[in-house]
Amino acid sequence: MLARMNRLLAPLLLVAALLVLSACSTVVVEPATGQGGSHIQPVAARTPIPGGSYEVAKGDTLYSIAFRKGVDFRDLAKWNGVAAPYTIWPGQRLRLSPAAGGAPVSHAVAATAERAKPAPVPAAPAAPVFENVPTPASTPPPSGSHVPVATGSAAAAAPASVAASAPATPLSTEVPVAGEPRMAVPPPAPVVAGGSSRASGGVTWHWPADGQIIKRFTPGDAVPGIEIAGKAGDPVRAAADGVVVYSGNGLVGYGELVIIKHSDSLLSAYGHNSKRLVKEGQRVSAGQEIAEMGSSGSSRVELGFQIRKDGNPVDPMNYLPAK
Repeated sequence: MLARMNRLLAPLLLVAALLVLSACSTVVVEPATGQGGSHIQPVAARTPIPGGSYEVAKGDTLYSIAFRKGVDFRDLAKWNGVAAPYTIWPGQRLRLSPAAGGAPVSHAVAATAERAKPAPVPAAPAAPVFENVPTPASTPPPSGSHVPVATGSAAAAAPASVAASAPATPLSTEVPVAGEPRMAVPPPAPVVAGGSSRASGGVTWHWPADGQIIKRFTPGDAVPGIEIAGKAGDPVRAAADGVVVYSGNGLVGYGELVIIKHSDSLLSAYGHNSKRLVKEGQRVSAGQEIAEMGSSGSSRVELGFQIRKDGNPVDPMNYLPAK
């Protein structure tokens, strides 16, 4: 009798044991990846803030100091309470870090956060009010036209729609140079850039010289960028439309240097020239000759070319068109 009961209970005990084990186990489900999944792009590391201070020398611009120290010119201006157009003078001491307690927020990070905000829902526009509309009897419309001409408040509303479609305000050409009087600058030369181009970062880029690349970009180099071979006197051209924010030889290791601002985020630099052909505040067009190739600050004839985004050196090959 007892043996028969044991045979009947054995299957039930086995099922109960399996249920207990399954309840104690943990199932890990990997999140699905693909086009439908969200992907967070890592924020690129910024150049460390140098700290300390810098005494402005004659011929400096705020842009050239920021370039030399590897910081964003907007940050440098903010740390020192310098408003656009960023006038500085010889002997002035500029902070190279935020004031105590200030948060060194990157403009690139701030822009990313701003883009992440949900777009506001625009309010429905009010219906236009047409006042003093002339009747066909008093003012006949032009031949073939059936659209009435609105005057009064409707006409006043027209410039607003035009302004909404107007292009963005161009870059300012006012670039104060420490210790030097402001000089009139010539208008940009009408240049049609030849060769291929590439749109990147909101800027259309062209090659600044025709030679072969003899050195690639390496992060952490004292002079980070690419080097392009050539002969003395070969033309050096603006890689994109912009405004010259530095033209001088005050940055050690760069020789005769030209820096062009293309947007608030992007600058390009052209070093080791034998002769500079542009001055601060001059607006230039892509393909315009801005210097002659040389060996100033270098042991060979070459163009040292850089692109900086938010003050940080980036690989120019990620912006220039394929060769």
